[in-house]
Amino acid sequence: MTKNIHQGRNVKRFREMMSIKQEALAYELGGDWTQKRVSLLEQKETIEKDILDQIANILKVPADAIKNFDEETAIFNIQNNYEGSNASTGTIGIFQNCDINPVEKLFQVLEENKLLYERLLKAEQDKNELLTRIVEGKLNQK
Repeated sequence: MTKNIHQGRNVKRFREMMSIKQEALAYELGGDWTQKRVSLLEQKETIEKDILDQIANILKVPADAIKNFDEETAIFNIQNNYEGSNASTGTIGIFQNCDINPVEKLFQVLEENKLLYERLLKAEQDKNELLTRIVEGKLNQK
């Protein structure tokens, strides 16, 4: 069974992943391209090779990625092909090797924030001392 890959939808996916608006893609395509024309293009199931190659070049992805990207296959691969995955354990399996204690992590972050605050306070004090010496020096010169 062969799947129909919707190339227009894939253009939209890749464009959105790159945070490129339809107007920007239309501008990069040049000529008589408009946001509306890009929108219509993204609704097409198949796209002409030369246009697809132009879009792939603009988005900096291989044209084959747009032609062959299948969301269901990608989701399946992400869910089942990560290190230590075990399909029989379901979602709970993700947390089996988790050794992070959230309370300890919270205290660690609080301690880091405290140290950062102390460094910032010290820098401000040093800056104030320097400014005081500069002002006093200018007053003594008068």
